[in-house]
Amino acid sequence: MQPTNVDNPSYFHKVVDCQWACPAHTPVPEYIRLIGQGRYTDAYMVNWVSNVFPGILGRTCDRPCEPACRRSRVEENNGELPEPVAICRLKRVAADMKNDVSLRMPKVAPKNGKRIACVGAGPASLTVARDLAPLGYEVTVFDGEAKAGGFIRTQIPRFRLPESVIDEETGYILDLGVQFKSGQRIESMQGLLSEAYDAVFVGCGAPRGRDLQLPGRQEISDNIHIGIDWLASVSFGHTTSIGKRVIVLGGGNTAMDCCRSARRLGGTDVKVIVRSGFDEMKASPWEKEDAQHEGIPFLNFHVPKSFEHSGGKLTGMTFEVVKAMYDAKGKRSLVATGEADVLVACDAVLIAVGQENAFPWIEPGSGIQFDEWGLPVLDKQTFQSSLPQVFFGGDSAFGPKNIITAVAHGHEAAVSIDRFLHGEDMARRPDPMTNLMSTKMGIHEWSYDNDTSNDLRFKVPWAKAEVALANIRVEVELGFDAATAFKEAGRCLNCDVQTVFAEPACIECDACVDICPMDCISFTANDEEPVLRTHLKAPALNLAQDLYVSGALKTGRVMVKDEDVCLHCGLCAERCPTGAWDMQKFLLETTQAGPACRDAVKPAVRAGGVSA
Repeated sequence: MQPTNVDNPSYFHKVVDCQWACPAHTPVPEYIRLIGQGRYTDAYMVNWVSNVFPGILGRTCDRPCEPACRRSRVEENNGELPEPVAICRLKRVAADMKNDVSLRMPKVAPKNGKRIACVGAGPASLTVARDLAPLGYEVTVFDGEAKAGGFIRTQIPRFRLPESVIDEETGYILDLGVQFKSGQRIESMQGLLSEAYDAVFVGCGAPRGRDLQLPGRQEISDNIHIGIDWLASVSFGHTTSIGKRVIVLGGGNTAMDCCRSARRLGGTDVKVIVRSGFDEMKASPWEKEDAQHEGIPFLNFHVPKSFEHSGGKLTGMTFEVVKAMYDAKGKRSLVATGEADVLVACDAVLIAVGQENAFPWIEPGSGIQFDEWGLPVLDKQTFQSSLPQVFFGGDSAFGPKNIITAVAHGHEAAVSIDRFLHGEDMARRPDPMTNLMSTKMGIHEWSYDNDTSNDLRFKVPWAKAEVALANIRVEVELGFDAATAFKEAGRCLNCDVQTVFAEPACIECDACVDICPMDCISFTANDEEPVLRTHLKAPALNLAQDLYVSGALKTGRVMVKDEDVCLHCGLCAERCPTGAWDMQKFLLETTQAGPACRDAVKPAVRAGGVSA
């Protein structure tokens, strides 16, 4: 193997598994350390730069960072099911415990004469507005609803996300000089383009829920609801009750919100019925756990066949029982078991089997092309459509995802719009800003806490069931208090504090090998990677994480470190007699719209490191 190029920003970034997995690349260990120090406002602002909605995401994020957390890989003997750091809930701690941040918001530059229209006031559009408005762009956000937030406001129940949090965090963006035109649904793209906007961003989500056209559906319309529409009606207070017996069809997060909402609006017998198995449901594991915690049963491998009715009234649904079969290539199919069909009595059905994009307001002659699935044809890197001045993001771009993905789209689209309006090549993307700084304070002292905690993941307290289930606006999760947040923050392994090796100083004494608690350092003869991985002190079996390989040492051997299971404990650096190992904090910040993202301005060299 060739020596590892540690000057490549992506190398150490990939070692910070949580940040690498986050679509917005939020510097997770950085803000967790700040929370551990009680610096909640600083932690909030670190979040705000990347993910824009810390208080919202601290309650509702799909948490792609947590399955990636190193903690789950390195504590196999600490509990039956090792759990990651509660990254998402620590984000909420920063939001709940921060001080006033209004004075920390960006200063707005004088207007630059360019006008941007954002269609929809969801997370993608608001991110575009947040990035571009401070630069002097005149940003106008259109939405059919009275308040900003998009599906954050209309589809996430108040028992998960209080409206006050949405008001606060959308308000920070609107206060940057953004013009918010509420109650103005765009009915014509050509009409919008005729208003001479320099660029248009479409972030109106995937607003149409899929229906099920089964026997009996045409005869019955009452008490059969499309899930996202029903949730919006509940959110706005138009729907305040539901029948006692409720069937929820679907296995995604929307279905989980529907069943838990129905439970609070009077449903005493609420069932979730899915075609697949419980483990194959698309809902996040914690969403399913929350529904089970509230006593909601799941019926697996039931395929809906018909809506049953009598006298024009819904009485139930009939299901075919199936099982999963796999062919030689592992492809799954559902086949009937031969059992009798199952009739499930009900008073109401909530259909949550998926969402679709709908662009009836974009005229066929507008110049915007769509693919066979009704999605816009986009450059996947720049989010530019076939009409050069029109960009898409969020669910509007590639179909339904989640809030943090919409935020990431918004950041990238804002960079594209900024470069587009400066006449620069949008395909050339700005490199991130990186910093690598030693944390050494003495021979055996570091500027970060390198003590590895053995605590199991701390549980977030819940409101009492009799209180939470009695009112749909009572928030269920209460969040960590300061003491618990401190202990949970201590579970973070500080994966961004990197082990950096200087081969000229190495005397090959093997002291680092002897003291490493994970056996992840080896001195060995070089070889091709597949062979080298098996010749280490502990074989490096996770191919998704890189090997750190030095150049040839004095004996001709190389140092090889398996980045996969390193605890970042610093023992190798403390033990090394020559200082060949050092613990250096790596900070990566994605370059957002503005002067730093343009070709005409080169990023400045930062103290203690270099810009990439």
